[in-house]
Amino acid sequence: MKLFSRPLRPCDWTILPQCPSRPFSRPASFARHPSPSAHKWSHPPSSTTIADDEVANLASQSLHALSLADLVKHGRPPLCTEALFSSANFTLSLLPIRLAHRIQALRNLPFIVVSNPNISKIYNNYLHSLSTLLPYNAKTISALEDEIRFTAVLADLVETHSHTIPTLARGFLECRKYINPIEVTRFLDEHLRARIGTRLIAEQHIALHISSQPHQDPESNPHPIEVDNSSSYIGVIDTALQPAAIINSCGNFVSEICELKYGVRPTWIIDGEPATTFAFVPVHLEYIITELLKNAFRATVESGRSHEPVVITIAAEPESAADMDKVLPRAESTDNPPIKPFEESAPGVTIRIRDRGGGISPEVLPNIWSYSFTTFSEDDLPGQTPGSGSMDALNAISGAGGEGSSIAGLGYGLPLGRAYAEYFGGGIAVQSLYGWGCDVYLRLKGLGRPKG
Repeated sequence: MKLFSRPLRPCDWTILPQCPSRPFSRPASFARHPSPSAHKWSHPPSSTTIADDEVANLASQSLHALSLADLVKHGRPPLCTEALFSSANFTLSLLPIRLAHRIQALRNLPFIVVSNPNISKIYNNYLHSLSTLLPYNAKTISALEDEIRFTAVLADLVETHSHTIPTLARGFLECRKYINPIEVTRFLDEHLRARIGTRLIAEQHIALHISSQPHQDPESNPHPIEVDNSSSYIGVIDTALQPAAIINSCGNFVSEICELKYGVRPTWIIDGEPATTFAFVPVHLEYIITELLKNAFRATVESGRSHEPVVITIAAEPESAADMDKVLPRAESTDNPPIKPFEESAPGVTIRIRDRGGGISPEVLPNIWSYSFTTFSEDDLPGQTPGSGSMDALNAISGAGGEGSSIAGLGYGLPLGRAYAEYFGGGIAVQSLYGWGCDVYLRLKGLGRPKG
């Protein structure tokens, strides 16, 4: 008798054991009575082995809400050896929990999504980073050699996750048939915000370590070390950051890109209070301003008004406005509430970017905060072939590689920039006068000045 004398039904799994050459052979009772480890089938393949119980235990612990005191409590660099150890141990107490939370979030995605090569790569990156931190998790760093090795691990972590967002975007782009765009926006928002905190914690200790090396290793420099009390930096935080300087730097960068693409170099004017300073993380402000200027410059040039400068106004809030969190209306959905990890109330800075680029049409305006929407054409997308469709922010993020070199940006620069602004209690609001131009309000919550 022939084994396959009649067609098989699509779901007739009971006949599979009769075919020894099939790799999926297993008792039919397996599906009805899953073993305690059956949940492991939902994990994407990984070369890094970490016990599920260990990940679950770390992920069950609540995330520590960062405060300014956390970031500057170890003092102004160069740090003494004890303060450097304290910073390392504080960093160690936070990062494994944060990484475990992201691993669990990735595991909670549909299996067909998390099995995508790009998303699976990010999953494995998080497992790898957690595995490099776990050997330190059960001990206190109290030796200089351990602190040096731990800082090297942090540097590897920062480098490993440097392209997380574009890689995730590429994966979601390939899996868009299997996951709702609203879920993509929610996941990317949550993931980006978590990544901001994780990188800030790691980079803060790395910066303190580098700036403290001559101080904690006298043999490397026989001359007495003089502490530079004039420096405004504490780790990665500039306590006297001047927004006008950042705006001019980013303006020069974006105008060069614009000139290469359009043959026109837009101009800008800074008015208001350009001498204003406040405490903030410079690299975050650089990213936000760069993305906002991309939008303003592009709209100005494409509307044919490149001769009109973009007007950027800087306004410092008075001391009495430190607690006025509702001064700036935020265009945000209830699904993505802002996070405010810094508890200290401090005066902030509001930056208005005004262009004559024709504004945003009413049909486009409701979608500007979504990662699944953009207004630029297929030809504008890096690596996108004409006629391939799928023109949205995921294409922009994945194609640009996270380098921020593309002038096309409306649709992904806004949600990403908003996430950076809101993480510190600020926000971005857009007011469009369709047919005329746009006003974009960036409110940055000051982190305050450390005492002493």
